[in-house]
Amino acid sequence: MANGPPGGFNKLFIMIPVMLAARKIDAENPDTVYWLRVAYGSVQSICVLIVLYTYIQASTFASSDGKTIVYVPSAPTPFADPNAKKKYTEVSYGAHIVSTARSLVGSTLFGVALTVGLHLYKGMAMGLAIQAVMGPINLIENPVVKALLLGNGFQPQDKIFDEKSANELAEDDEIVDEAGNPVVARQLGGSTTTTTTTTKAKTTTGQTFEELLLDTWDAGNKADIGAFMEAVTKENCNYRTKENGWTPLMILAGLNAKGTASAIRQVIELGGNPAIVDVEGWNALHWAAFHGSLEAAKALAATDATLLTVQDKEGKLPIDMAKAEGNDQVATFFESLVVLLSDNSDTNNNNNNTTEEGLRKRK
Repeated sequence: MANGPPGGFNKLFIMIPVMLAARKIDAENPDTVYWLRVAYGSVQSICVLIVLYTYIQASTFASSDGKTIVYVPSAPTPFADPNAKKKYTEVSYGAHIVSTARSLVGSTLFGVALTVGLHLYKGMAMGLAIQAVMGPINLIENPVVKALLLGNGFQPQDKIFDEKSANELAEDDEIVDEAGNPVVARQLGGSTTTTTTTTKAKTTTGQTFEELLLDTWDAGNKADIGAFMEAVTKENCNYRTKENGWTPLMILAGLNAKGTASAIRQVIELGGNPAIVDVEGWNALHWAAFHGSLEAAKALAATDATLLTVQDKEGKLPIDMAKAEGNDQVATFFESLVVLLSDNSDTNNNNNNTTEEGLRKRK
């Protein structure tokens, strides 16, 4: 979506005349100053109310319907290489809307404080005049405000951030997470080549995909997550190994290799179910707890925090497992989440019954 009013209108055509006119205002005339204050106060009060309303609506949307993963383009920079790869940030759609709305609240309140401060302490009236006109124009340019007031609300199909879904990414698009770390490459919808499609077809059937699961696990922290993700599809994202019932999410949750958290989110987006349990009653969060994978635990809990309340066949919760294995960071993270759960808040402290039967070693 363009960062401006519809039709490609450039707000400089308004800003420059307004600035020139504001310079001619008689700031020594009490009546002029009074009406400037009235105009500015009225306009900015409405703007602040709109901003707060937008933030409330964004927060409500994020908590209910905003868990879809999208890829938002990075803001353009001056003198950027026109031939450089397009960079997209992998974010939760709802979280990005809330972040944008929160930034809008901060910038709006800061702008009001700055303008009023300069007027009261320096006697500058020009800022009041400029912001009385430009404030609403700047506000309506914000994508979340425009979507809420002039569009259909926060609908992913409207592409209010010019974002892409996973299936819309091109092969040469560069994907990073919110911290700027590269995201594991994966199959990208209709942009796949014939060679890649053929390879995936071979890995979606029976033993071939199972061998890939087990080989990835055997590789441990040196596992090639990218190659593994190229083989994961909607059809096999919940595949279970024949002997132990391991799933792709369990394998990823047990690894501490770089990119596993991003891969977990991608598998879940494909339809992967982290609540599936193996032959010992472990779900994917049990795996993350046992193997001390904090990033995997965060990615799984963000999708379904109730995974914390599931006991395995020995009656152990993920938090019990993390404590028993000495994975303090994971245990601390779980403890902070337990407080937020409204049901099944009593944890089962069966640490004295911990055995070595849960060790995940392929024989």
